[in-house]
Amino acid sequence: MTTTPFPRIVSVHEAPENRRHGAELRTMLTPPSCGATSGFMGLAIVRPGERINEHYHPYSEEFVFVICGDLEVDLDGKTYPLKPEQGLMIPINVRHRFRNVGATEARMVFHCGPLAPRPDLGHVTTEEADAAGPPEPAKVAS
Repeated sequence: MTTTPFPRIVSVHEAPENRRHGAELRTMLTPPSCGATSGFMGLAIVRPGERINEHYHPYSEEFVFVICGDLEVDLDGKTYPLKPEQGLMIPINVRHRFRNVGATEARMVFHCGPLAPRPDLGHVTTEEADAAGPPEPAKVAS
């Protein structure tokens, strides 16, 4: 049972900035912040030339929605464009990485669910955050 009062409205500025995975991630609606029991939601802010390093989720599907900016996503090594007002569902265990390939900041909402048994099991990093430069894109799928 949660002790978080309902409704809990969270501003992006209340969520701590996390850059462990490359670009700025703000995880906003989480079990601790609002008593969520089925997943968590946040905002990715990806500046020009930045990326979110490759990772996968062994327990969760990830849903993303691009608000603004031009992104590319690599899914198990294959590259796809992501434009504003487009959404994508990434299945469990699919390796993925996001890159801002435009000249302006990109913003993307993300949601992962269901929750992993423990937070430390929910995200598996497959490349280091301080890897030199953005990776070369794979062949663009049609």
